[in-house]
Amino acid sequence: MDWMVSLAQLLLSFSILVAVHEMGHLLAAKYFGMRVEQFSIGFPPKLLSFKKGETEYAISAIPLGGYVKISGMIDESLDTEAMNKDPQPWEFRSKPAWQRLIVMLGGIIVNVLVGVLIFIGVTFAFGDMYFLKDVINQNGGFQVGPVGESIGLQTGDKIIRINGKNFDYLQDILKPETLLSTNAYYTVDRNGELIDIPIPADFIQKFNRKEGAGSFISFRVPAVVGEVAKGSLAERIGMQAGDQLISINGRDVQYIDQVNTAVKEAGDSIHLSVLRNGSILTFHEGFAEQSAIGFRADTEGMFNAMSQRMTYSFLESIPLGTERAFTTLVVQVTAFGKVISGVLSPRESLSGPIGIMQAYGPTWDWERFWSLTGVLSLVLAFMNLLPIPALDGGHVMFLSYEMISRRKPSDKFLETAQKIGMVFLLTLMVLIFANDIIKLF
Repeated sequence: MDWMVSLAQLLLSFSILVAVHEMGHLLAAKYFGMRVEQFSIGFPPKLLSFKKGETEYAISAIPLGGYVKISGMIDESLDTEAMNKDPQPWEFRSKPAWQRLIVMLGGIIVNVLVGVLIFIGVTFAFGDMYFLKDVINQNGGFQVGPVGESIGLQTGDKIIRINGKNFDYLQDILKPETLLSTNAYYTVDRNGELIDIPIPADFIQKFNRKEGAGSFISFRVPAVVGEVAKGSLAERIGMQAGDQLISINGRDVQYIDQVNTAVKEAGDSIHLSVLRNGSILTFHEGFAEQSAIGFRADTEGMFNAMSQRMTYSFLESIPLGTERAFTTLVVQVTAFGKVISGVLSPRESLSGPIGIMQAYGPTWDWERFWSLTGVLSLVLAFMNLLPIPALDGGHVMFLSYEMISRRKPSDKFLETAQKIGMVFLLTLMVLIFANDIIKLF
């Protein structure tokens, strides 16, 4: 039932973002004296509704969007009968182009503001947990998984620069702006030799897959016993918390990645050397049909040494959260540009509801929930600004043309463009949803 927790987070996030987006349109329309007939979170059929003044407010059954019905506006309702009547003073079409433009930008502007506020709130409420690059390098460098090996990194490498510049934290290596930058590269110290490792232009796609960042890089963990598993070889030979493995079958080991490699090659027997309280203990045991010694490494000391918790006052969070929000927006625009140019594969890079739902995870984590909601708010703002009929950006495009040329497109033209845009968007939604399903397998 883990998927239900992920789905609940997705629906709550979408509902919040759709509500504030449509509220942006509604408030702008009412400010300019336009009549708003309906405000709905979700698409019909209606589950709950009430009327206040001239506007019906509703919560509807399909929670993947919402809409505001403004009188005299050609929108997804395609109310051509009303459009055939004479314009009324309270209608959208009767207002000056600059007012109509502000109404169409209202939802986008609110989504940007909400995204910024969420980033500020997350920064203030949760702060940051950083892992210090220098401490990682001093303690054996980085452990590299298959994704990291695919670009030429090796376990034990000490990453000292990104794009020729020094950095402080492990998180800097994984930032989307790092992975999306042009001609990006890491500089590593490998056994005293400095080597530049290019980052492929499409490398960020690997982080959209299930193996993701977890098989890229992490810090190396010393081969020190933290907890012994019941019924395991470690328990049988009496290993204790604090024991440090120093060799397996004659091979020196210092880190857990070295232990794992040695264990895979152990064969039917295993010879262990363990350092305990200054003394070396040796064990020789049968190992046929076994795949692990049976202990969990002691990571607490290492974690405390390399981690740094940062907290911020509310005033400090305002500029920092704002900067992070707009950096996120720039990253999304950059990634979209690389998809359009063919550098990134649309199939690998684009995710629909299923992919987004997976990002929330099977447990309810408020920090992750609000962080993802903030990102989605900014993504929603950007996507709605695209010049596609049926999106806010399509209306902005036609209104901009009207303001520049001083010629208003005909209602028939706008109606046809709306229909074409809706067909395009529905087709795109089906393709993205199908792509989500394919990526599950």
